[in-house]
Amino acid sequence: QVQVVESGGGLVQAGGSLRLSCAASGRIFSINDMGWYRQAPGKQRELVASVTSGGYTTYADSVKGRFTISIISRDINKITVYLQMNSLKPEDTAVYYCNAHSRVPFMDYWGQGTQVTVSS
Repeated sequence: QVQVVESGGGLVQAGGSLRLSCAASGRIFSINDMGWYRQAPGKQRELVASVTSGGYTTYADSVKGRFTISIISRDINKITVYLQMNSLKPEDTAVYYCNAHSRVPFMDYWGQGTQVTVSS
C-alpha cells in the first residue's frame, strides 16, 4: 500500500502565493507519476499538474506559467512533491488532492485533500 498526505493549503488573497506539499510513502517502488488534482464545488475533479519519475511535467492550461510542480526528493521510502502556486486567482479555489500513480499494476493512490481558498 501507498499512503499519500498533503499539506499547505489555506486562505490567500488574489495575486498571492501558496505552496502545497505531498508525501507518498509505503510501497512506492511502483509509483511512476505524481500529480495534483483539484475539485471545486459542483465541478468534476481536474488535473492541475503532474510529473513523471523522469521529470516530465504536464500542466492544465489554466495554470500554465503560474504553477510549478517539482519532485523535491525520492528514496526507497518516500517521495516528496511540491506544487508552487503563484498569482493565485479566485477561480483557483478548490480542494487540492495529491495523486500517486502506478502504471504496472495500474493503481492510483489519493491523499485526503487540502482546501485552497483565494479571496478577491
